[in-house]
Amino acid sequence: MWPNISAAPFLLTGFPGLEAAHHWISIPFFAVYVSVLLGNGTLLYLIKDDHSLHEPMYYFLAMLAGTDLMVTLTTMPTVMGVLWMNHREISHGACFLQAYFIHSLSVVESGILLAMAYDRFIAIHNPLRYTSILTNIRVVMLGMGAFMRGFISIIPVILRLFSFPYCHSHVLSHAFCLHQEVMKLACADITFNRLYPVILVCLTIFLDSLIILFSYILILKTVMGIASGEERTKALNTCISHISCVLIFYVTVIGLSFIYRFGKNVPSVVHIIMSYVYFLFPPLMNPIIYSIKTKQIQYGILRLLSKDRFGS
Repeated sequence: MWPNISAAPFLLTGFPGLEAAHHWISIPFFAVYVSVLLGNGTLLYLIKDDHSLHEPMYYFLAMLAGTDLMVTLTTMPTVMGVLWMNHREISHGACFLQAYFIHSLSVVESGILLAMAYDRFIAIHNPLRYTSILTNIRVVMLGMGAFMRGFISIIPVILRLFSFPYCHSHVLSHAFCLHQEVMKLACADITFNRLYPVILVCLTIFLDSLIILFSYILILKTVMGIASGEERTKALNTCISHISCVLIFYVTVIGLSFIYRFGKNVPSVVHIIMSYVYFLFPPLMNPIIYSIKTKQIQYGILRLLSKDRFGS
């Protein structure tokens, strides 16, 4: 059927050895999928609809929610296709495009978390100049910078995937396409594709995490200089949601990276589970964290529920 093996589609994989249970496995995946859509969609609606949330902190939160939505909408359709209908084939173009968005959005999310750390630093370190420093134009520029950095930086390795011949097995180990998986199937020199992502991660995600850590050291130093214990607690409480999201994102990134780099003897099921944790856990938890820890979001949800309940 495919005389030129290089032109044959890639084959996605669900949970090896558990194919008979794919329909049952799909139930929690679908529940998480819907929860991510509802949670992040609700955040976006509240921030757009409630004028009291038209502040830099919530604009960055909207960017984070939008990024989480895009990550989920990029990965989950193929996952559900494999689990529900055993639809495993994916064309080269669709696979490379999916990999492009998955990896780009990871860099974007790291950039947005960095921008949110900057927002918290200004709010605590220089509160009197907060609105004059973080103007709407500057917020837009920071957001555009995060998105452009993510979407431009991934282009070189994805373009290389298009030029490679593929004569090895076309079976991928996940239900979605990752650059590090696809490049292993190429019958060509993949040195560039091995080195470039390492350098990119060091210059983006790793560097972002160091800057965020440094910013919180400065924030803590500023907070410790506040005389009132109540004010210190209040200042730190404004950072808890962001710190939680940062820990969830970077711990899962580091965990997945270590498994791919050093986990050759780790069972394949661990690779699969960690990849799903990485792509689903942050988008699921971020809106929950901000809903629990942010009173303005809580009030917005209550108003939304009361509006639906009483039809007003």
